[in-house]
Amino acid sequence: MLGGAEFAIQRKRFGILKSIAERGDAQAQCELAIGYHNGYGVDQNYPEAVKWYRKSAEQNHPGAQFNLGVCYRDGLGVVQDYVEAAKWFRKSAELNYSDAQCVMGLAYDKGQGVGINYVEAVKWYRKAAEQNDGVAQLILGNCYRYGHGVAKDHAEALKWYRKAAEHGEASAEAKEAIQQMTKKSEA
Repeated sequence: MLGGAEFAIQRKRFGILKSIAERGDAQAQCELAIGYHNGYGVDQNYPEAVKWYRKSAEQNHPGAQFNLGVCYRDGLGVVQDYVEAAKWFRKSAELNYSDAQCVMGLAYDKGQGVGINYVEAVKWYRKAAEQNDGVAQLILGNCYRYGHGVAKDHAEALKWYRKAAEHGEASAEAKEAIQQMTKKSEA
């Protein structure tokens, strides 16, 4: 919980940000939306967050497009709509936003807003993995390990697991997969 002085500073910053956003600045609009989304400097307000994400997203801000997709996927401030979520994730992914690329892979894996297509899922995972997205590297390693959307390839799986092991959020699972695969090959 923020102390009174800290909250006052956040609220003042929020007011300045809002005036810049109202003049059409896409970055300020996205940051303002994040403030509404998370309750930074203002009460949390998902519909208001969606309004500002959309303004920014329509100016091709990839972070805003991604976050607007999250709102549609999770039903935050809007009616949950996987098709609309996939539309915004794709726009962001096509601007090389790695989080969106990874989520597009997941969408194709699960058929959320798009048809299930494991080959297309791997394509998006690879794009994110090549940008050092640790989660995408881990998932891509799994794809090669189990032949999910690609031919099984032990060496390629290990390559992606090793890359994922260098990243915080995916490292423990990747290290475990490496250990399991190397034990199998030694047996």
